[in-house]
Amino acid sequence: MQNSTLAKRAALAVLFIIVVLGLLIYGLGINTIKARQVDLVYLGQQHLFLVFWSMFFALLIGIPSGIILSRPFARHWAEYVMQIFNVGNTLPPLAVLALAMVVIGIGDTPAVIALFLASLLPIVRNTYTGLISVQPALIEAANGIGMTKMQRLRQVELPNAWPVMLSGIRVATAINVGTAPLAFLIGASSYGELIFPGIYLNDFPTLILGAAATALFALILDMLLAGLGRWLSPHTAS
Repeated sequence: MQNSTLAKRAALAVLFIIVVLGLLIYGLGINTIKARQVDLVYLGQQHLFLVFWSMFFALLIGIPSGIILSRPFARHWAEYVMQIFNVGNTLPPLAVLALAMVVIGIGDTPAVIALFLASLLPIVRNTYTGLISVQPALIEAANGIGMTKMQRLRQVELPNAWPVMLSGIRVATAINVGTAPLAFLIGASSYGELIFPGIYLNDFPTLILGAAATALFALILDMLLAGLGRWLSPHTAS
């Protein structure tokens, strides 16, 4: 039954993407898209590169940080520490990119660092929120059957906090994908290579292609993460 529901949702998601692509082809014309086919594929790979590595490091740092802050000994100063992770969201994305460029230079590395900073807070905060929201009765039951702290974390706390954690990962991914085009301004390839020249040259089809590709990219990743959440936690993930 669960597999059938997941299959139906996946089919609806694919159908929606096909409809969007159809409208895009109808509005711009198949020849315009074919002329930009190589650019779309190459820039899509570069866009994915930036998103993948920045999200990888954000997850690598963000989830353990959220776990540590959720422990009883750290909760009283968790909100203060959270402000450190909020640096990438407090400053405008373009300012973070500019600062990264000044410190490191131009290219992919400063772009990955800036996107990492922009993606960090939702992951840390939702990991922290999900873990401190686990019902005390579950913690007491785990302690009552003799679980160690690590066993309790792995088998009780993280599975119950997963839906909230996944929401943070989805938000961070959406922020990341939407900010990545700005990396074009500091010499990193992304769909920004279509969007910004389209703006400067008043090239409407190129602008629409870059913006639509970015939106579809974000949509597909969000659907994949939602499917992962339903698969790992079918009764609670949304």
